[in-house]
Amino acid sequence: MQTIKQQSKVVFCDFDGTITAVETFAGMLKEFAPEMAKEIMPQLYAKTLTLRVGVRQMLESIPAKIYPEIMAYSDNKPIRPGLPELIDYLATKQIPFVVVSGGLKDMVERVLKREGLQEKVSSIYAVEIDTSGAYLSVKSPFEADTELVAKVLVMEKYPATEKIAIGDSITDLNMAGKADVVFARDRLQEYLRAENKPYIPWEDFFDILENLKQRWEN
Repeated sequence: MQTIKQQSKVVFCDFDGTITAVETFAGMLKEFAPEMAKEIMPQLYAKTLTLRVGVRQMLESIPAKIYPEIMAYSDNKPIRPGLPELIDYLATKQIPFVVVSGGLKDMVERVLKREGLQEKVSSIYAVEIDTSGAYLSVKSPFEADTELVAKVLVMEKYPATEKIAIGDSITDLNMAGKADVVFARDRLQEYLRAENKPYIPWEDFFDILENLKQRWEN
């Protein structure tokens, strides 16, 4: 596995419900695989079924011919305020902003490109899809353990003295466990409280921007 050059700080950010202001990937699964989603998602949140198994089952139940509709589903989903400003600030500090998603890479790229941000992020790691068969087929270079995208494996590619994680749900729990600083929203806060892992609550990326400025400049 290729390792990125040593950085003093790196920011790792989830996509679904974190960059997007609504659950775009989860919402898509409820829209295009409703029966599977109704059965599987509660098990994922309860941690009785792994993401690696559950997300794959849902995705691979979807006919490949409707993949263009799946991509179009994200077109009207807003991003959370302050993201461009945060990314621009990190660029002035030469701090990589790495998007790590348990969702679809094509969807992540589509939304970031729409917002003019795809070229500004350092890297994007997410689930890749093969549409050559009758149903979607998952191709995930970072599949491991309980995750379809093992975010900790991505983090290990980036040697740094300070690793910052931004997330909102169960898919970010392992990443949060390995980060030096965690910004958490929604369900992720509940999981971290249960594990006595400290975190910083946030509503939008302006909150994170102000916190990092105070942390690094004062």
